[in-house]
Amino acid sequence: MPPVTAIPHGQHGPSVFDKFKMGAMMGGTVGTIMGLIYGTVNVFRYGAGTNGIMRTLGQYMAASGATFGFFMGVGSVIRTDADPKFNELYMQAQRRPIILRAHPAWKRDI
Repeated sequence: MPPVTAIPHGQHGPSVFDKFKMGAMMGGTVGTIMGLIYGTVNVFRYGAGTNGIMRTLGQYMAASGATFGFFMGVGSVIRTDADPKFNELYMQAQRRPIILRAHPAWKRDI
């Protein structure tokens, strides 16, 4: 087997649009399931109305999935928008200084 060729400047991570898609898919999935649960509870409590059970559940699922998916997508873009160098500098500024104080028992009188 030939050796793996090196990619110049290292391996690149997912783009911002890829992160938006991933957040939207995760949010859409969670929102759809929450819409199913919420819609089922409302159908049992108040009835399906003139649309029927399936259309009512579908409306709850689509609305909840689209809303939560949109906000998860935007949130994932906002979360990953910062440059990693700024993140590292912030973490270095926030950490406690590593200073070892001399204990009085360690001092020797020569």
